[in-house]
Amino acid sequence: MTAADPVDRLLATARGEPVDEPFRVTGVMVQYYYVCERELWFESRNLEIDRENATVVRGTRVDETAYSDKRENLNLGMISLDLLDDGRVVEVKPSSTLTEPAEMQLSYYLWYLDRVADIQRDGVLAHPRERKREPVVLTAERKDKVETAIGGIHEIVSQSSPPPAEEKPFCDSCAYHDFCWC
Repeated sequence: MTAADPVDRLLATARGEPVDEPFRVTGVMVQYYYVCERELWFESRNLEIDRENATVVRGTRVDETAYSDKRENLNLGMISLDLLDDGRVVEVKPSSTLTEPAEMQLSYYLWYLDRVADIQRDGVLAHPRERKREPVVLTAERKDKVETAIGGIHEIVSQSSPPPAEEKPFCDSCAYHDFCWC
């Protein structure tokens, strides 16, 4: 099958259909698309992040300890869900600082479940350190944003070199900081 549209290619790849050029998108890629396109490009090349980075360590600690009694880590094709709680998909984040990227990552999971597995679910974005939970519903607008992001991700990861470095307020805490600024 030849599918020019990135969304069609992703769906065909996820469903195991023959595709000339398989295309995969993970939830982390969606998050990075909304945070930093350069970070997304590095991730797409499997460039290892700085695991000793304070932000990474904090996120790993929250990942390992929050909801440990319910934690499931369900791997479903291209997506990996933190947990299901009362039928809702829960995405756990250490902080609510970057809300839109986290919401879009969760929206992608809901979209993927809907489009690939024909499972409709709502989601919850959980920030356990802040004792905060935000509902996320896959609306028509969110579906459109997810599909637009998939197209944008395809465009970025298809480039032979990373997008130019762009100074952002959170660059100092980025696990790819040295790739851009050293």
